[in-house]
Amino acid sequence: MPPGPAEGFDLGGSEESLARLCAYFAEYGDTYRVFAPSRGAYFYVINDPDDVKHVLLSNHRNYTKGEGIERVQILLGNGIMTSEGDLWRRQRRMIQPAFHRKVLERFGALIDEVNDRYANRWVAHAARGEPVDVVDETSALTLEIVLRSIFGEDLGRLERELGGNPFALVAQVTDRDLRFAFRFRSLAKLVVDLAARRRREPAERFDFLEMLMSARSRDTGEAMSDAELVDEVLTLIVAGHETTAAALAWTWHLVARHPDVGERLREEADRVGGARPLGLAAAEALEFTQQVIQEALRLYPPGWLFTRRSIEADVLGGYSIGPRTDVFICPYVLHRHPRHWKEPEAFRPERFAGRSAAERHRFAYLPFSAGPRHCVGENLAMFEMLVHVQTMSRRFRIAPANDDPVEFEAQINLRPRSRLLMTVEER
Repeated sequence: MPPGPAEGFDLGGSEESLARLCAYFAEYGDTYRVFAPSRGAYFYVINDPDDVKHVLLSNHRNYTKGEGIERVQILLGNGIMTSEGDLWRRQRRMIQPAFHRKVLERFGALIDEVNDRYANRWVAHAARGEPVDVVDETSALTLEIVLRSIFGEDLGRLERELGGNPFALVAQVTDRDLRFAFRFRSLAKLVVDLAARRRREPAERFDFLEMLMSARSRDTGEAMSDAELVDEVLTLIVAGHETTAAALAWTWHLVARHPDVGERLREEADRVGGARPLGLAAAEALEFTQQVIQEALRLYPPGWLFTRRSIEADVLGGYSIGPRTDVFICPYVLHRHPRHWKEPEAFRPERFAGRSAAERHRFAYLPFSAGPRHCVGENLAMFEMLVHVQTMSRRFRIAPANDDPVEFEAQINLRPRSRLLMTVEER
């Protein structure tokens, strides 16, 4: 049996889980087990990239989603983040074309427009001498982008008819408890009504809702049911908003505390200039900006914990595990593994350039997961973040507004608990 603590603990069941995972790794290393009192069984934790690759890729068919997925299903239903087996494969194949590079390119104008408007908000803050809370700003910005990319012009019509944005609670309410899940799932009726109206009033539209409604199964030629459509739309809202918002907030937190990095970002942003909108290829050509975001995702991966459950017996880290064993993978710990990262606690964007990046184990870095179930929206998220960081770096100098300690919360995502106040100086 692998080593592990004598006391039991329900990993993933509380915010103490991340601190425990860090402490256990320091004491027990790459493979250990923890007894879970709530299940009366042991959880296994793996921190070796070879074992991670085995679970997520090489032997992925032997694993389903694991402990904690039930809580996510209450919120997201059976969308591609939570579904399994034939349903997952069918839905993934139907959704994948919507995230083709040629499709994402067409969202460039929307992403640029929203960022330009938020930059003007920052100008107003600077003029008044007020700090910007990048947690609130990135949350609101990314929610607007994801909602408009899903619903297109229907979002504005909904706001006019209902007197406000019915999906605003995603950014306004931070707790992801049963009360939030009930309120969020109640929005399903709006999605069904929108789809019904579009069927009655067909028109040429470019947004994710239209693409999902037009998608057809390869095997049967059938469209998604309303229930399937709702689950995928709600999944896109939560996944498309929360991870990107958290990643951008952490990026500004790190950049503001490293003025040399901020200066290099501004230099790169100036070289690209103000030609808008910034296309996908042009955004991806922002090499240093991309390295900064990758390093922020390394230190503060929004998806900080993955779980899988074995179907049949397997071997991990040289230890046998039985069927229906829960396996935990913690990117937060993996991204700080001293065998794979030099000075793992340091903010060093250059580690994602050149030889060091090419030689690193592919499964030592998992900000968007890996294998068949890697995040379908990875390219869109990176596109959004690159445009945002380039836009704001071209227009502002950013610095911390105070020396307050930064706290984070590890719930569904790893995000700042405290406000991140920044002074913004217009260039």
